[in-house]
Amino acid sequence: MQFQIFEPYKEKLFCEITNRHQGVSQEPYESLNLALHVGDDPISVIQNRTILAKEYNFIIENLIYMEQTHSDNIQIIQHSAHNKIKNCDAIITNKSNIPLLVMVADCIPIMMYDPIQNVIAAVHAGRNGTFKNIAVKTILKMQQVFNTNPKDVLIGFGASIHVCCYEVGKDLVDITIKNFGKKYIQTQDQKRYLDLQTLNYDQLLQIGVNSKNIEISPVCSCCDKNYFSYRREGTTGRFGGIIKLR
Repeated sequence: MQFQIFEPYKEKLFCEITNRHQGVSQEPYESLNLALHVGDDPISVIQNRTILAKEYNFIIENLIYMEQTHSDNIQIIQHSAHNKIKNCDAIITNKSNIPLLVMVADCIPIMMYDPIQNVIAAVHAGRNGTFKNIAVKTILKMQQVFNTNPKDVLIGFGASIHVCCYEVGKDLVDITIKNFGKKYIQTQDQKRYLDLQTLNYDQLLQIGVNSKNIEISPVCSCCDKNYFSYRREGTTGRFGGIIKLR
């Protein structure tokens, strides 16, 4: 999956959302699982990442990925000496040929590009990260370090669990309504559902991101079996969002 919003910059930028196909992992991680932390054979995971590196023409030794902890911790990446960034849910760089990877199985992979300052970011926005404003804080960090203007940032939300499937209990309903409003909770057949996409979208608009600069994938990872889904499967793999400055 690619984003139309990044298409005019394809000579400068690479960005792709993977699916679960054309890898080597066995059930229940079949087949293109990119995560080492879910119980899959590490040899298979490395082979899957190598498949992507060959397909997308990047150096696997330069790949940066996160030990995602549903935090609001953000790191600036200046080199690829340490491929795994501990306790982190957003990574930013202005360096060429350093691919950034975010891994998900229902959470939103949010990919960012500032074409003016030539800066990219990969963000892991699950429920906790969204409640902590991880996407907004990432742009503010880009602004602080690289002089990014929020109105210049182009943003793609990859496949993720949508409001159709994200059923939540009373505690989360109450927290959402108290902190963000009723808008983000939908009710159907006496069940309540959380709309993470709209919540992240509105948070970004509040800091000056242009609505025309946000592209949200309509694909629900829980509905579409081409993607890993923790909500649907429990023990499963992770697909990814990869972004790189050429």
